[in-house]
Amino acid sequence: MPSLVAASKPIASRLANLLSLRSISPRSRCPLPRPQSAPIVRRSPLPPPPMAIPRAAPMSSIAVDNEVGLAGKFWIKSRRESLFAMYTPFALRLAAGNLEIDGFRHYIAQDVYFLKAFAQAYELAEECTDDDEANIAISKLRKDVLEELRMHDSFAQEWGSEDTKESTPNSATVRYTDFLLATASGKVEGVKGPGKLATPFERTKVAAYTIGAMTPCMRLYAFLGKEFQALLDANKDSHPYKKWIDNYSSEGFQAAALQIEDLLDKLSVSLTGEELDVIENLYHQAMKLEIEFFLAQPLAQPTVVPLIRDPSLAANRLMLFSDFDLTCTVVDSSAILAEIAIVTAPRTDTIQSESQLARMSSAELRKTWDILSRQYTEEHEQCIESILPAEKAEAFDYEALAKALEQLSDFEKRANSRVIESGVLKGLNLEDIKKAGERMILQDGCTSFFKKLIKNEMVHVNVHVLSYCWCGDLIRSAFSSGDLQLLNVHTNELTFDESFSTGEIVKKMESPIDKAKTFDEILKTKDHDKRNLTIYIGDSIGDILCLLKADIGIVIGSSSSLRKVGSQFGVSFVELYPGLVEKQKEYSEGSSADWKGSSGILYTVSSWAEIHAFILGW
Repeated sequence: MPSLVAASKPIASRLANLLSLRSISPRSRCPLPRPQSAPIVRRSPLPPPPMAIPRAAPMSSIAVDNEVGLAGKFWIKSRRESLFAMYTPFALRLAAGNLEIDGFRHYIAQDVYFLKAFAQAYELAEECTDDDEANIAISKLRKDVLEELRMHDSFAQEWGSEDTKESTPNSATVRYTDFLLATASGKVEGVKGPGKLATPFERTKVAAYTIGAMTPCMRLYAFLGKEFQALLDANKDSHPYKKWIDNYSSEGFQAAALQIEDLLDKLSVSLTGEELDVIENLYHQAMKLEIEFFLAQPLAQPTVVPLIRDPSLAANRLMLFSDFDLTCTVVDSSAILAEIAIVTAPRTDTIQSESQLARMSSAELRKTWDILSRQYTEEHEQCIESILPAEKAEAFDYEALAKALEQLSDFEKRANSRVIESGVLKGLNLEDIKKAGERMILQDGCTSFFKKLIKNEMVHVNVHVLSYCWCGDLIRSAFSSGDLQLLNVHTNELTFDESFSTGEIVKKMESPIDKAKTFDEILKTKDHDKRNLTIYIGDSIGDILCLLKADIGIVIGSSSSLRKVGSQFGVSFVELYPGLVEKQKEYSEGSSADWKGSSGILYTVSSWAEIHAFILGW
C-alpha cells in the first residue's frame, strides 16, 4: 500500500482538502461534507451557538457576508482584539463597578488628552475631502467628541478628579495620539505622503486612512458600552460608573459608531486593493493601541484577570487539562483516520500481495463507515435520552451524574468494539497518520495559547491532553507541528505491524469515567508541596466529569447534549465574562480569587481567544 507521502496526486489532494476546511465553523459540529468524505463515528452534528455578540465565534471561522461594508469586515476580523480589550483588568473592574476612584480619575484624565487629539484628527480629515456629505458627517462626529469632552469635565467635577487640562499623558496615550495625528497628516508608515501639490483623490485617500484609524475606537466603545450595560443589575442603581456605561451604550453613541463606519465605507469606494490593505493595517494597529491604552491604566487593587498573575499561583502549580477533538481541532480525528483509510485503500479490482495486510476496498470501507456512523448517531441520541432523570435536580448532584454516565460509558465501549471488529482501521500507514496530524487544522488561537502558556516564566505549568482519539500519534503530530512537544497526551493507541495498523486499538480512554480516573491519577502523581489549581477545557458530554472536578471548568462551544444532561443534574452554565465580573465583585485587596472544584458551575466560551484573555491576558 502506498504511503500518503508517495500517494497518487488525487489521493493526496483529497486528504489535503479535508485538512484545510477553513470554511467550516469549528462550532458548527458538522465536520465533514458528504458523500465524498468519510462519515464521523464519534459525535452527531450539533447546532451552532445562539449568540450574536463578537465573542460568539473564532475570527477565522466567520464567513463575512458580501453585503457587510468594509468597516464591518474589519470589525469582524478584529473580534479577537475586542475580547482582549474587554478582558483587560481595567475594563473588568470598570464593568464590575469596583474600579478604585483614583483609577477612574486617571483614566478620565488620559482620555481627555486622547479625545482632544481625536477631535484634531477629525478636523484634519475634514480638510482633506471635498465631498459635502462626508464633510457634514465628519463635522457632526467632531461635535460629538467635543460633547464627550464636556461629559468628561462633568465626571471630573462629580468625582473630584485632578485637573484634566494639566494632566500628563502616559506613554501609551502618547503612542496612540501620535499615531492618529501622524495618519491624519498623511504620514502613514510604508506609504508615500501626498505632498504639497496633492490631487483631490490623494487628499481623499488621506481622509480615508484617517477615518480608518479612528473607527476602531468608536466601534470598540459602542461594543463595551452594550456589553457592560447587559451586566447591570436592573434592580439596582448603585453602579458607580453607570453614567459612563449609559453614555457609551446610548442610542446616540451607537448611531455615531455606525455613522463613522458608513463614512469609512464611503471614502474607500474608489481605493485600490493595496490602499484598502493600508486601511486594514491602520484599523488593526488602532485596535492594538486601544488595548495598550487600557493596560496602561494603573490599578491599586487585585483583579481576577489575567489568572496567571494571581499572587497565590506564584508558589503553586497550574494544571491545565484539555480535550482534543473539536475542542482543539476543527475536524474530528475519527474523520481524519477514516479518510486516510478510504483514500489509501485498494480499489475493488486491485489484487493485494500476500505480504500486505488484507484490507477492504475503498468502496467497502465507505459503506462500512456509513453503517457505523448511522448506528453510532442513533444509539448515542437514544443513550443520552435514557440517562436523563425524569425531573430536574434541585441541586448539583455529581454522584448521580457519574452513576448515570456509566450507561454512556458502556455504549462508547461497545461502539469502539464494533469499529475494531469491522476492520476499518486495518492497514493505515503510520507515516500517513503523522503527515495528516501535521496538517490538521487546530482551532483559531489554540496553538498560540498553548505556546504562550508553556513559555511563561511566572507560573509553573503542566499541560495534559485527555482524548478519546483512537491514535495518539495523530495528536502528537498535530501539536508537534506547532512546536508543542511538551504537552502530555493521554489517549488510545493503534497497534502497528511494521508501520501498518493491525486494526486493533489499545484502549486507554473510552468514556467520561475513564477521563475522570485519568484526571485523578495525574493529580496524585504530583508533589504535594504545592497546591494545584486545575483547569479543564472541553466541549462535549465526554468531558463533563473532568470539567466538574477541575477548579475551573471551561466549556468551549455549545454542545446540546452536554448542556441537556448537565442541566438535568443541577449543573449551571455561566458565560465566562459575566462570571468573572461577579468574581471581581467578591475580590478584595490582599485576597485571591476563590476557585473551587465540584461547585457545579461551568464557564462557557466560544473561542480560544476568551480562554487566552482570561488565563494569560494580552
